[in-house]
Amino acid sequence: MSLFDHKISELKRLIHNKEISISDLVDESYKRIHEVDGKVQAFLQLDEEKARAYAKELDEALDTRNEHGLLFGMPIGVKDNIVTKDLRTTCASKILENFDPIYDATVVERLHEAEAVTIGKLNMDEFAMGSSTENSGFQKTKNPWNLETVPGGSSGGSAAAVAAGEVPFSLGSDTGGSIRQPASFCGVVGLKPTYGRVSRYGLVAFASSLDQIGPITRSVEDNAYLLQAIAGADQMDSTSANVDVPDYLSALTGDIKGLKIAVPKEYLGEGVGEEAKNSVLEALKVLEGLGATWEEVSLPHSKYALATYYLLSSSEASANLARFDGIRYGYRTDNADNLIDLYKQTRSEGFGNEVKRRIMLGTFALSSGYYDAYYKKAQKVRTLIKKDFEDVFENYDVIIGPTTPTPAFKIGEKTSDPLTMYANDILTIPVNLAGVPGISVPCGFADGLPLGLQIIGKHFDESTVYRVAHAFEQATDHHKAKPEL
Repeated sequence: MSLFDHKISELKRLIHNKEISISDLVDESYKRIHEVDGKVQAFLQLDEEKARAYAKELDEALDTRNEHGLLFGMPIGVKDNIVTKDLRTTCASKILENFDPIYDATVVERLHEAEAVTIGKLNMDEFAMGSSTENSGFQKTKNPWNLETVPGGSSGGSAAAVAAGEVPFSLGSDTGGSIRQPASFCGVVGLKPTYGRVSRYGLVAFASSLDQIGPITRSVEDNAYLLQAIAGADQMDSTSANVDVPDYLSALTGDIKGLKIAVPKEYLGEGVGEEAKNSVLEALKVLEGLGATWEEVSLPHSKYALATYYLLSSSEASANLARFDGIRYGYRTDNADNLIDLYKQTRSEGFGNEVKRRIMLGTFALSSGYYDAYYKKAQKVRTLIKKDFEDVFENYDVIIGPTTPTPAFKIGEKTSDPLTMYANDILTIPVNLAGVPGISVPCGFADGLPLGLQIIGKHFDESTVYRVAHAFEQATDHHKAKPEL
């Protein structure tokens, strides 16, 4: 049995009782990485020397002080688009392959305050653009449940590392489903918090009005621990919300009697596989047995979410990625004769195909003569999608549906067809457009691969989302299954 089969609360108890040391935990993490990461390929950089030194320091602190951080001694992996001081941050792109940041992202600072130990940086789709982690500039991460399938994306490395038992939890980022979809594919728990709940300072921007950092863990309780550590307003991020952070752990009561659940008919309609539909209906039976009630509702504008998302996110990406020009940092071409040439060559050599595709789409949508027809119209539709959620939440506590239409697909199966790949996020994208929180928890299997249940809540009501997710987890065994690597 791995130490990481224990929850954070259990590991903390073992540490305080001196049954294990923090150095043991860090050793276990690196041992597992050296055993299986050759197959899974979740990590891009490891911070072994610093992590071991910090673990030793924390072991000594156990005797010398009474107060300890919320994540005292817990090993964690960080997605490679979250900057880490003196630890290479590449966004899985050739254009940043030699970038060593000189500061920490706010979430990384908060992990330090909570006394977590950073193990290394995790693979992803380049600049978080993708649904399969096949768009990384360096390596393709595999799904620990079946090494021939994708782990999902863009936080594929973050989900695969947790599923493979390399770290007990990790941080990912979610722009259109990039935490929840890989969590579903890899059979772990992944939360996208409310937009503004967690600081984005130090997260390399893809689409600034959609991006949100969140936790990926083995259990709902661990997820609540991690969000507790990183949530809250930040003066370095003007979009972070000055809203009180409740005690998420106290929400895990298991009691959902009288809770009202909405199930959008669009989330169980065309394009959603039978296995995904059936696993959600089974989950609803479990929740009914715990005292909740559910009714079918409609989110009528969700059919426009995919088009809206790709116009808005690509437009924002086009603006955000303009800074990678070969002048100040990152990759610079050797083949330029003049300044214009330098920009063109650097960007065409440094960016991968998917990133170029989205920059081109976004630049087109923002260009003179097309702005009103595409970008402005997409913003109006986004408002309608948000209004759909608000209308439903007037009468219901949470919205429930599948996280993904199908289980994980084979590596290479959808790379030649970007539109089919994009459709993979059809159930997660509306949540980002509305800015509400959503969690994916394991709810079954299809062909030996995990399926996820998506629970969506009101703005800043992660507590209710956790309460429902935890009650469901306690009443089922799906989260106990582990891949055989």
